[in-house]
Amino acid sequence: MNEIEIGNASHLNWLWLAMFVAALSVFSLLWNRHALLKFATPNLIRSIFVSRRWQWVSSTLLALATILLLVVCLIDIRWGQVQREVPQKGIEVIFVLDVSRSMLAEDVAPNRLERAKQMIKDTIEEMAGDRIGLTIFAGDVRRKIPMTSHYDDFKQNLDEVSPSDISRGGSKLGDAITIGAEGFLTKTNDHKAMVLLTDGEDQESKPIEAARQVKADLGVRIFTIGLGDLDEGARIPIESTGGFLQHQGEQVWSRLNGEVLTQVATETGGAYIPAGTKQVNMAEIYHGFIANVEEKEFQTAKINQFEARFQWFLAPALLLLVLQILVGSQGRRSIETP
Repeated sequence: MNEIEIGNASHLNWLWLAMFVAALSVFSLLWNRHALLKFATPNLIRSIFVSRRWQWVSSTLLALATILLLVVCLIDIRWGQVQREVPQKGIEVIFVLDVSRSMLAEDVAPNRLERAKQMIKDTIEEMAGDRIGLTIFAGDVRRKIPMTSHYDDFKQNLDEVSPSDISRGGSKLGDAITIGAEGFLTKTNDHKAMVLLTDGEDQESKPIEAARQVKADLGVRIFTIGLGDLDEGARIPIESTGGFLQHQGEQVWSRLNGEVLTQVATETGGAYIPAGTKQVNMAEIYHGFIANVEEKEFQTAKINQFEARFQWFLAPALLLLVLQILVGSQGRRSIETP
């Protein structure tokens, strides 16, 4: 089985159609026999039924064989590996994700962090050939996923990200920009974009200066996405107790700080997207802003692929379909002949 690949296993559900055709054919045969018993003598029934049975059986078998072969075509069975060279072209994108406790605020459903993850996934769905990486931060910074082109693996690892990945509380936005920029593989001052998803809170880590520096040194353009309510804000839940974060006996409210995110984007020639508490079409954001970063020809990748073999089953299916039509026509002519 390691030498066989199934491209669309879900299409196996079409086998129910073959079972339905078989059941319908059996029912039709029995119904015709029952109807003949009412209007014909036993000798006549035998002659009519026997003469037509071979046509019925052959027609049914041809229909079932045709359906089965077409189902095999649909599930896309492949075998025989071949190696192909695939040219890689695109940009390098580092997602910098805030995982501080304020990102658990629920002014964005289900909370800011989960909405940010979904935004990243929606962006990836629009990509084709771009390299992507992930850096997470709170009071400390961690490069979570190195630069990769394996989008499915990236999304699986992204699902597991939580505030517990960073033990230190707080929000060091400037450090996140500086360390996140170290994850780019390309050393020339082009082809790099950073997508920063946060509520904009910062603990004096000088994010604007950091943005200016990575732009000058590496040519990184930063696109900032601000999450959270800009006016009232929201309380920060504590999952272990079910209560809300307090400071000096009063509940802490977290608000979106769009001003610092605007300046970070402006310093690097990027763009600020004030998502706030609204749904944002990340396809438009990607194609309207991020994808405008100049692309680069990456090293050609060699990939192993199984050869598609659907045509091996499609040809006999079409032949059987024609044969079924001929058998049906012959059966009708025999019935019409006195």
